[in-house]
Amino acid sequence: MVLQRISLITIGAFNLPRLRSFYKSLGWEETEISSNNYAAFKTAGVILSIFPIGELAKDAGVEITESVDSFRGVTFAINVDKPEEVDTTIDAIRKVGGNILREPSDAFWGGRTAYFSDPENNLWEIAWNPDSVFDERGAMISF
Repeated sequence: MVLQRISLITIGAFNLPRLRSFYKSLGWEETEISSNNYAAFKTAGVILSIFPIGELAKDAGVEITESVDSFRGVTFAINVDKPEEVDTTIDAIRKVGGNILREPSDAFWGGRTAYFSDPENNLWEIAWNPDSVFDERGAMISF
């Protein structure tokens, strides 16, 4: 059996200092292992790391497309506790230069959602789901 666990997510960065600076500007706390060549941020459930995309591809044994403009088929999500937090979170992201892709709106499934991209076009959803359950650390355990 494979453990049903996600412990770390790594974003391959074309420009690590720029991407690192963006996440720091969100007020996110880095771990002590961050360096000029690697960044790792604490979140409620997993560690979000940033590593040079060329090195990441080499490590995985794959080739990369040298473009930040293409959609990579993956989105990340920050789920919030209240519907109005979708709006305030998007406002905070806008203030630090996040590219707002979809303004906050009520979702067909009963929640509230919005989308933004970071400086390298990694897509993030800000969402409030009325059925979400979080543990004491803020990690989502059900929705």
